[in-house]
Amino acid sequence: MTVGAGRTRPSVIRFDRDAILEPLPPIPAEEVLSGSPVQRGRAWIEEPSLGLEAGIWACTPQISTWMDYPVNEFMLVLEGEITIVEADRETTFGPGDAFVLPKGLSCQWRQESDVRKFYVIFDDGSGAVNPGPLHAIRVDPAIALDPSTPPGPDVLVSGTPVQATHEWFVDATGQFAVGVWATTAYHRRAVPSARYELMHIIRGETVIADADGQGETFRAGETLLVPLGAEASWHGEGDLRKIYCLFQPAG
Repeated sequence: MTVGAGRTRPSVIRFDRDAILEPLPPIPAEEVLSGSPVQRGRAWIEEPSLGLEAGIWACTPQISTWMDYPVNEFMLVLEGEITIVEADRETTFGPGDAFVLPKGLSCQWRQESDVRKFYVIFDDGSGAVNPGPLHAIRVDPAIALDPSTPPGPDVLVSGTPVQATHEWFVDATGQFAVGVWATTAYHRRAVPSARYELMHIIRGETVIADADGQGETFRAGETLLVPLGAEASWHGEGDLRKIYCLFQPAG
């Protein structure tokens, strides 16, 4: 199910790596240097007015023509390998790797095997340009983090946690960001989310519940997305670390 027009009460979405995928339109021939790629996918978030889409995508082997990457995209590789070729480097991403391709990156996409990935795309139509130099960005979940501001006492049910973060990428509009975040145990009541946020749990686990108290546990290796406006609580009993990709609409 996608979230967008017609959804009056969005809820937390568990990303399923084994989801049934639907055929997608062929990649235009002028964008393919080698191979006969067949792509399939499923979008769990589609917000055309915001330029936002998130879901799962799979494709057979291909090599693209040289291009300026048309969107800002976060990807988490589930199966296969992707090599991003740039003028001065090549970077290969395999299962478990998370990375960002910034809009405007001059590159070539190479995959020699079938690939499956989770993705979040922000197709910014404002004309804002990401400052260079642009490169494919590998998100290192073990990076040293800097202290960050914890939730306020007005939403906390527990004591105040100790939290830290590292931001790997922010797009030119300031709306789309990717990073790593960690927290000690805490419990926060359900509040409406002010943004869309995909979370991939690296370490630990948490229970996320809606305003009615219906909860679900998310553990290391699992991925979820909290849509804008979804009421969600947080109940983590131990330390947790996650990769995040968030989109907070301007205004």
